[in-house]
Amino acid sequence: MVKFDSDSRLFSIKQKVILTQTDTTVGFLSQNEQKLREVKSRHDSKPFIVVHKNFKSLLASGIRIPSQKKRVLRRAKKTTFIVKNQAFRVAKETLHSSLLREVEWNYSTSANKAGKNFSLTFCEEKADIIIQNKKGLFQGASSSLYKINNSKTKRLR
Repeated sequence: MVKFDSDSRLFSIKQKVILTQTDTTVGFLSQNEQKLREVKSRHDSKPFIVVHKNFKSLLASGIRIPSQKKRVLRRAKKTTFIVKNQAFRVAKETLHSSLLREVEWNYSTSANKAGKNFSLTFCEEKADIIIQNKKGLFQGASSSLYKINNSKTKRLR
């Protein structure tokens, strides 16, 4: 199921908040960070995770990955990394929507009110576009979270 909340057929997907099943759990995706902050009522001091569609897109973003950690990043599944206060993840599973296949990266956050569980009614009110496959939307486990630098790797979640 795909729901568009737009009058025009030619809309900018970069300005929309998309509700979809991500590689870990149901989440909001957008390239508009400010719009995601409004949806989640999130403080400016708390950054979003940037989800890249592949490792090449991650390297093109300008994030400098320590050389000895690149292999770990390439092989990681459902894992978020923090390097120099930039949180990112590479989504191995491709999204089956033709809307999202060409987008190199998105800001990502869980689809819920801050500190609450997933609520479909809340999400449907806040999302501009809803992408759902035959399995539906479900709250899964969040990604593992590691902070890495040249010498250490620290598990945060």
